[in-house]
Amino acid sequence: MAAAVVDAGDGSEPAAPRQRADARRNEATLLTAAAAAFVASGVDVPVRDIAARAGVGIGTIYRHFPTRADLIVAVYRHQVEACAEAGPALLASSSTPHAALGSWISLFVDFLVTKHGLAGALRSDKAAFESLHAYFLDRLVPVCAELIDAAAAAGEIRRGVDAYELMFAVGNLCIGADSNPRYDARRMVELVIAGLRLPEGDPASLG
Repeated sequence: MAAAVVDAGDGSEPAAPRQRADARRNEATLLTAAAAAFVASGVDVPVRDIAARAGVGIGTIYRHFPTRADLIVAVYRHQVEACAEAGPALLASSSTPHAALGSWISLFVDFLVTKHGLAGALRSDKAAFESLHAYFLDRLVPVCAELIDAAAAAGEIRRGVDAYELMFAVGNLCIGADSNPRYDARRMVELVIAGLRLPEGDPASLG
């Protein structure tokens, strides 16, 4: 489309920043399409399917991500960042901190569907996987802790809930969900989050 074309030949200063912004948006579009394709068909999905979802040619995918491993790592980081950025936004826009926590955990569950597939693909390179896992914890545990602290300060949940433990528990509840049609992982996670809530005025909320 004409609006997406950047004229870099007129000598104007804003051209380079605009090009960088366009490149970031294009890459985000590719990563979102790749993540959706991974969820639908696994991390071995043909590149042409990812390109079709993103509305670009296969060559565009390879220019951004020369190997499948590059794409897998980039999708993982993109998903982590989206989940991390959602925490403060939900806390600001939700009716209560507990509601924000519940919404964020729902997004975290969405992320885990992709994460499990990525983890399997990366097992052939243990060092790379360990680095990504540390990145995942460094980015998401503090976000979860902020939501938990806000809900506890509002008297909605018991104080002392540990963010890492909660995320670990949610992750375990999601394992095997795809292989057992009788098991509803989302429902179990929702029960856990609902179970954190204290009745209004409960003295346990004070510590």
